[in-house]
This record gives sequence, structure tokens and C-alpha cells, in this order.
Amino acid sequence: MTTLLASSRKVQFSGKNKEVAASAHFRLMVLLLVFLAIFTVIVGRLISLSILEDAKPTRISSSAFVPARGDIVDRNGVPLARTMKGYAVRVVPERVLGDKDLLARQLSELFPDTTASEFLAKLKGSRPTYLRRRALPNEVKQVHALGEIGIEFPRENERLYPQRDLAAHVLGYVDADSEGVMGMERVLNDRLKDESLRGAPTALSIDSRVQAALESELMVAMTAHEARGAAGIILDVHTGEVMALASLPVFDPNKIRKATMKYQTNEVTQSVFELGSTFKPLTVAAALDAGTVTDLAVRYNATEPIKVGQFTIKDDHGQNRYLNVPETLVHSSNIVTARLADNLGKEGMEHMIRRLGFDERPHIELAERGRPLWPQSWGRVTNMTVAYGHGIAVTPLHLASAYAALVNGGIWRPATLLKVEPGEEAEGRRVFKAATSARMRQLLRMIVSNGTGRKADAPGYRIGGKTGSAEKPSNGGYNKTSLVSTFAAAFPMDNPRYVVIAMLDEPKGNAETGFQRTAGWTAAPVVRKVVPRVGPMLGVVPDEHRDVDVSELTPLLWSPKE
Repeated sequence: MTTLLASSRKVQFSGKNKEVAASAHFRLMVLLLVFLAIFTVIVGRLISLSILEDAKPTRISSSAFVPARGDIVDRNGVPLARTMKGYAVRVVPERVLGDKDLLARQLSELFPDTTASEFLAKLKGSRPTYLRRRALPNEVKQVHALGEIGIEFPRENERLYPQRDLAAHVLGYVDADSEGVMGMERVLNDRLKDESLRGAPTALSIDSRVQAALESELMVAMTAHEARGAAGIILDVHTGEVMALASLPVFDPNKIRKATMKYQTNEVTQSVFELGSTFKPLTVAAALDAGTVTDLAVRYNATEPIKVGQFTIKDDHGQNRYLNVPETLVHSSNIVTARLADNLGKEGMEHMIRRLGFDERPHIELAERGRPLWPQSWGRVTNMTVAYGHGIAVTPLHLASAYAALVNGGIWRPATLLKVEPGEEAEGRRVFKAATSARMRQLLRMIVSNGTGRKADAPGYRIGGKTGSAEKPSNGGYNKTSLVSTFAAAFPMDNPRYVVIAMLDEPKGNAETGFQRTAGWTAAPVVRKVVPRVGPMLGVVPDEHRDVDVSELTPLLWSPKE
């Protein structure tokens, strides 16, 4: 009986074990099926993504790739200004746990341009404030290492200028709210913020390579001559496009500081100067146009200064003889230029000056444009002195646009800092006759090959131009120790394409120049160095077998054999 009972229990346990095993087997199979189903879905999705969706365009919101402010590039697409996510350092004063005095000192050590007292004022303030709007990752790391929980590191839109201070006066900068403050950032503010236009960069007219070359040579000259400042511009004579515009000293738009605010004046478009003898070719052109000069061989009395009332007009390097028009420009005679203006008359001179836009702010997109200093009264003396660049003050840009008209066939066009597509240049207005422009190309070339502009000559580039050395006005007269030296040039003169203006503000002579401060010794060499650097970039290849034909004018130049 006992044996039967034990056997019966074994059979029961065996049956239960089978049921448990079967149940476990069933659960395992279900689990396997679930895993298999998940695996199948994953594999199917991968196949769908890799094969089926390849033919479908990926739909991603374009807004994810649109910056908060559009990019600015040069004419070749080189980035000049762009917006990206950057770091900021922000403090919430009420959350600061550490010693605020110690923290202020530590922050000042990390950011030496801000004093500990300035940081302490922010740390003790009543509301959250920025300690740094633009911080480099390494700076953020160092501040984070201070271990202060009251300091935050928000990511914000940051305007960066990857070329640093290159073309700073052209670009300008933005404020903390990404609003354009000056330069093209201000001019293009609405366009750059327009969400529908942000994806496409705005192309300026400048060439960053040409800009770098111009800035470099001006800086070398400014340093060598210990000048107060320097300015320059390279202008396309047919379109008015500014290929380069430099004003020195310069500032870095990435780091706007109180100490650099004084450098933000644009000396090319904003500051006005009496530009001296660079006006003489304009006077000659006006006389040729008006017909008061019909024969370049006619000589004018330059044997002694001209006295008009209480005013005396004299030459700096007098030839003490009669001079014809080519000799007048080659030797830069104030006396003969004044006589030409006197013959032309007030109406003729003033008409030419106004047609060149010298009576209004320079024409360019920038808001930073200076108003010319116009003569209070235009009498005979004023008419004669304006002829050689005294008694009227304009910007270097005024002069560049005037020289473009002087050599391009006689058409004045406004300057522009926006890239101009072929055939879309401004119509402009005629200022000089085409024949007059052709004659002036010869005369400007002669000034460089035979006259005061010799040190601007660069082999193969057929440079033409005119020096201008003017004393600065001071206390009702002129300060003989403060000189503005300018060279206005164009190249190549047989088919002019670009105007180059180089100006040094209060240069000092040095041993290399024989301690001369005038434009022929200081500004002209800048042009000689700039043109060979930028010419090939601008498609002008040097050719020493070509030049302007001046054979009919050369015999007019006096030689000691006469």
C-alpha cells in the first residue's frame, strides 16, 4: 500500500513537472517570437531607410540651418562676417556662494581688460548680468574651473569677423542685440536680418586679397614715416566698385573697446582734407573742356609769384620761367594752374567742381560720410587757390571718383561697396569730354615718367597720377609742420581700369627719403608697391613692351639744351 502511494505521488509530481516545463517552454517561445518580431521591424526599417527612402527628398526644416543674421562675403565668396553659436559668461548675483571680492579678482586675472572693481559691481548687482558676451571655449573652461554655481554659460548667436581687422571700416560691427552699428553691417541691417534672405550671403565689391595688400603697404609707410594716420582706396573706374578701402589706425570688430573707439573714423569717406596739387589735373581738364586751353604748347608766366590783393601764390619748387601745360603738371606749378583757373573763370571752375560732387557728401552706401568744407565766398582768389587744392576740403573718396571720371572717358559714377554684376553698373553722368579724358591720360602718365610722380612708377603697369602735398589749416592760416601727402593714380594708363589713392596724414621724413615729407617721397612709393601686388589679382598683367604714346607731348618739355 505504501509502495502504491509513493508511486502515485511520483506520477503526480512527474505530471506537474511536465506542465511547468511546457509552460516555461511556451513562455520562452513567446519571448523569442517577440524578439524576432522586434528584430524584423528593425531590419525592415533599416532596409526602408537605406533603399526605399533614398529616392525621396529628405524634409528637414530649413530654419534649422538659417543663421540669426546673414553672412557678408567679399566679391569672391571669402567670408567677412558670419553668425554662429558662441559662449557667453553670465552671473546671477543672488546665487553666488563664494567670496565675491575673491571671485572678482580671479575674473580680472582671466580677463585683464576688465578691472576687478568692474566685475565686483556686477557680482553685487541686483539682477543677472553678463560678465562676457563673447568668450572663447578656453576662457569658458577657466571660468568654469572656478567652481561658482552662480555663473552660467549660455550659448548665444555671436557675430564673428573671421578676417579680424581686415576691412573693419567697411564692415563695421553689431551691438549686443545684433543690430548694425556702423559700416555695411548698419547699411545692410534689414537685409541681413530678413529671414527669407539669411540663407544667401551678401557679396561686397571688395576683394579681400587686394584689401590686405593695400592695408599692408599703408601700414608699412605709416610706420616708416611715423604718420598720424593713413588712408587708401582702389576703385574700378568703369563700375565704381570699391576693390579695397583702408583707414589706419584700424580696430578689430570682434573686440569693440572704449580704447579703440577713436579709430573708428573712416578717413576715406568721413574725414575731409585739402588735397593740394592732386586738383591740378582736374583744373587742366576743365580748361581743355571749356576751350580756354586749346594749345598745350602755349607758355604761361611763372617767373615770379602772383599777387592778388594781399594774397601771394608761389611755387614750392619754382622753375622761374614760362611753362606750358605739360610742364605745369610735370613740375606741379601753383602759379600757372592759378592762371589757368583765372582764365577759366569762377563759373567754369565751380561748374566742374560741382559736377564732380565736391559740394556734397561722397556717394557711397556708408552712413559715415563727411560733408566737404565749401568756400564761404567764391571770389577770384578762391577760384585760383581751389585750382591747386587749397580753400576746399573733400574726402579721399571724392578724389577717387573724380580721377575715375578723369581717365575712363569722362563719366562720373557713384562709388559702391556692393558687388556689381556685368552690365549693371550705374549710368553715371558726363563730366569731361572723351577727348579731354584721352589727353589727361597722356599727361598723367608724363607726371609719373618725367615729373614729381617718378617714385610711383612700377615697370610694366603704366601708372599715371599726381602728387599732392598740402599743409593743414590752422588758426586762420596753414601749419607748415602738418602735411597731408597724397598720391592719386590710375593704371594701366593706356586702358585705365583702376584708380589708386594713397594718403599719409602728417608723415615725417626719414633717412630713406632724405627727410622729405612731401607726397612724391612718401605717398607715391606706396602706389609703386601696391600696384604690382594687386595688379595680377585684378587681371592686370605687367607688360614692359607697352606704354602710353606721349611722343607728341614729349617735345614740349623743356630741357637744358634749349
